[in-house]
Order: sequence, then structure tokens, then C-alpha cells
Amino acid sequence: ALKDSELQQNPLFIWIWAEATDWWQQSGSPVSPLSSPDQAIALWAYTMKDLYKDFNKAVRKAGSSRQEYQDKFHYKSLHFLLTQALAKLRVTQGQQCHDVFRGLSGVRFQAKPGDFVRLGQFALTSLSEEVAQSFGTDTMFQVHTCHGADIHKLFKNASEKVVLVPPFETFKVTDVTQDGARIQLRSTGTHSNYNCQWLRGDVTEGTTWGEK
Repeated sequence: ALKDSELQQNPLFIWIWAEATDWWQQSGSPVSPLSSPDQAIALWAYTMKDLYKDFNKAVRKAGSSRQEYQDKFHYKSLHFLLTQALAKLRVTQGQQCHDVFRGLSGVRFQAKPGDFVRLGQFALTSLSEEVAQSFGTDTMFQVHTCHGADIHKLFKNASEKVVLVPPFETFKVTDVTQDGARIQLRSTGTHSNYNCQWLRGDVTEGTTWGEK
């Protein structure tokens, strides 16, 4: 299977997958409403700090070209499992939209109302602006997402609602305030194109944003 092959190629992936499996089992091995244990474990693995950074960096790089994705992206199985898990959760949650916040430190973006962008990676967001501020205040995204899903019920003792937003959701910039430190985004649909460049700097139509 692709997942087994990628685990063997990536020491970090195989270690985090084992750790995530242990945590998932200690939490009672919940699967519902997901379709498989692998989908549940993938969500656990994604939220673990070491994998979170490496995986998101790989996702952003994979978007630079189809060849980069095919030949050098060794997280295809995790990307697929997360995508399928979000799709399943969205259906069970009534495909509702969410108004969420994402705070970042040490990162600023150039944007203006009317621009179209993607976050460029799977992004953890909060329904609480106060919680989002604990992760950073240099840039605060206020996001209206219609393709993200609430994942907090899958985690034991998770008190705050956490919405995972996919990298392929597209947004329109509706407002930019506080000298660019606060950016409002509204969902416009989805788009996945491995031929586009992942740009930083001035935001143009189709730009994909990502953290360094």
C-alpha cells in the first residue's frame, strides 16, 4: 500500500504515525463518524507538532509543479487520508460553513480586498479569536470557511472547537485592516492545480499562501 511505502521512506512519518496510533488507542480508538481507523490516526498525526511543520512544508512545495508532487512528495497517503476525513466530517456536520480565526507570529502578508488566495496547506483554526491570538498576533486571519470541518470531538479532553481548513479551498479577501495585520477571507470554492507557482509577496489571483 502507498501508506506503508511512504512510512518506510520517511523516518519522521513512521515515528509520528506510531505515536499517533498509541494516542488514538489510549483515547478509546474512536472512528465514527470517519470511514476508517487510518483517517482518525491521520488527524491525530497531523496535529502533532513535528509532523505538522514538515508535512505542511512538503504540501506547499508539492504545489510548485506536478512533477514535484509525483516524484518528491512523500506524504500522498496522509494528504489523501486528511482530505477524505474532512469530506466525511463535513457530510456528517451538515456541510455547514464556519467563521474561524487563525493567528500567526513572525509572518505578514500583502493583500488587498478583491484578491483571490488559498492558504496553501492544511490549517488549524479556532472559533475563538482569543484562542487564535495565543498562537500569534502578527497576522490574524478571520476566515469564513465552507470546506473546513470541526475535528475537536475526535480528541479526548479537547475543550475548544478546532476547524481544519484544507489547502485547496479558495478565498476572496474581503477586508484588510490594521496595516495588513488583520485579513478577512470568505470562501469561494475549491481549486487544486499543481502547475501553479506558490508565491509570496504581492498577492495576485490564484496565489497560494503558506508559512515558512
